[in-house]
Amino acid sequence: MRGMRRSMFIDGNTAAAYGVKLCKPDVICAYPITPQTPIVEHLAEFVARGELKAKYIPIEGEHSAMMATAAASATGVRVFTATSSQGLSYMQEGLFFASGYRLPIVMAVVNRSMGAPWTILAGHDDAIAQRDTGWIQVYCTRGQEILDMIIQAYRVAEDRRVMLPIMVCFEGFVVSHCYENVEVPGQEEVDDFLPPYDPPYKLDVDDPLIITTFAEADWWLGFKKLHDEAMEEAKKVIEEVDEEYAKRFGRRYGGLLGTYRCDDAKVVLITMGSLAITSRLIVDRFREQGVRLGLINLRVFRPFPRERLLKELEGVEAVCIVERNCSPGGYGGAVFNELRSTLYSSGLRPLILDYITGMGGRDVTPRELEEMVAHAVKSWREGRVEREVTWVFGRRKV
Repeated sequence: MRGMRRSMFIDGNTAAAYGVKLCKPDVICAYPITPQTPIVEHLAEFVARGELKAKYIPIEGEHSAMMATAAASATGVRVFTATSSQGLSYMQEGLFFASGYRLPIVMAVVNRSMGAPWTILAGHDDAIAQRDTGWIQVYCTRGQEILDMIIQAYRVAEDRRVMLPIMVCFEGFVVSHCYENVEVPGQEEVDDFLPPYDPPYKLDVDDPLIITTFAEADWWLGFKKLHDEAMEEAKKVIEEVDEEYAKRFGRRYGGLLGTYRCDDAKVVLITMGSLAITSRLIVDRFREQGVRLGLINLRVFRPFPRERLLKELEGVEAVCIVERNCSPGGYGGAVFNELRSTLYSSGLRPLILDYITGMGGRDVTPRELEEMVAHAVKSWREGRVEREVTWVFGRRKV
C-alpha cells in the first residue's frame, strides 16, 4: 500500500495521526490531554510497530513537551506535537520561544474551551488566546482537511520565506471524534510533495553555534519586525501550497479562506471551523428565498487575511459573523474585531453583526444558524441595529 491512495473510515484525530505519519517527523514530543490524546496514541502505535521511524518522547507536561519539541527542532530535524485547551495555555512560554527561534514546528490543536468552569468540549477560545504568540493558525472543518492540512503545514512552515511554527486547529469531539471517509495519500506522492526537511543550519559539534541570545534594545524590535514580515510572506506561501496540493491530490481549500456563492452576495456569513459545513446549507436556503447570501470560511486566523477579505467583501452590504470565542471585557469576538479593524481605512462600510455561540461544546444547529442570519438580514433591510454583538444561548439571545 506504500504507493497507493486508500480510503479509510476514520475520525479527525486519526486523520491527523495519518497525516503526521506521512510527513515522517524525526521527533514527537507530547503529553496526553482530552480530546487530543488519540492523536499521540496512534503515533505511539505507529512507532512501536515500526511503521514510523521517529523518536517518540512521552513527557511530564505540556510546558516540557513544547520546550523539548523546540529543542529537537533547533537541531534541524522535523518535529510534531499536539495539545488542547489548558495544555496549550500551559505551553505559552514555549510558544513564544518556538516562534522567536523561527522553528518550523507543526502542532495539532484540538480546540476545547478553557476552564473554569470546566469542560472537555469545543470552543476556539484556547487557540484564540494564543493569537499573539507568533504562530500561524489554521482552522479545519473536517477529517479530510485535517490530514491534508498537516501535510501542507510542513511545506509552509519549512519554506525559507516563512520558517514559523503552525497550529493546525480543529474542534474537539465535533471534528476530532467524528468519523468520515478520508482519502489517505500514498507515501511516494507525499514524499514528492514534501521532501525531507532541509534546515538552514545543521547540528555540528565541531562547529557549534548559538541560535539566539540576548538582544540589545536597538536590535530587539528589528527581530519582531522580521517575524511580522515572515507572517506576511506566509500568506503567499499558504496560497501557493494550497494550489500545488490541489494539482497533485485533487483537493483545494482556498488557501487563506474558502468561499461559497460569494460572487454576487450582498450579505456574507463568516465562520471558522466545522460551522462552515453547516453554513453552506443555510446559504442555499436563503438563496432560494431570494436573499443574495454568501459564505466565507476563514481558514487562517493568523496571519489575518486582510487583503483577501477586502476583495471578497467588495459590494457586500452586511456581514454576519458566527464565532466560538469571546474577549471578556472587550467588545465582541476576535474575528469581529479583526474585521472591523481591517475595514476601517478601506472605504468599505458593510453592516457587521457578531454572534457569539457554540463555546463550551454547545451545539449550533442549522435552525439556530438560520435564525442568526435572518436577524442580520432583517437588520440590514431595516437599516437599524439594536446591538452589534449578540450572545446566542440555543434559542435564547442575550
